[in-house]
Amino acid sequence: MNMQSYKGFGKSGSGGQGGRGDNQRVDLSAVCEVRQGMAEWRRVTLDELSPGGFRINRFGEADPSQPLRIRIPGLQMLSARIVWQKDGAIGCAFAAPLHAAVFEHITRSLTR
Repeated sequence: MNMQSYKGFGKSGSGGQGGRGDNQRVDLSAVCEVRQGMAEWRRVTLDELSPGGFRINRFGEADPSQPLRIRIPGLQMLSARIVWQKDGAIGCAFAAPLHAAVFEHITRSLTR
C-alpha cells in the first residue's frame, strides 16, 4: 500500500468538502462504478483514495454541478462532488468522509 501525506484534500476543517488535505491517501487501481444524475452506471478505475475523496484519471466529461455516485467494492453507494477536473481526470470529495476504520479496511482489500 502506497500511503502518502499531503496538504489540502478534505481537511477536517472542510468536513471532507474541499480540496486536498487528508492526512493520507492511497494510490491504487480498483474498478468501481460511477454515475451522475440519471445516466447509466459506468465502470471506471479508481486511481487514488483518501478518507475525504478520490481521484479517477480517465473519467472524460463530467458536470461539476451534479453530484456523483460511486460504488466501491465492499462499500455501499457513496455520494461525492467533483472539486477539480484536468485532462479527463477528476478529483472528488465525499459528501461525508470515510470513517478511519472503513478507509483502512477498504484500502487493505483493494491493494492486495
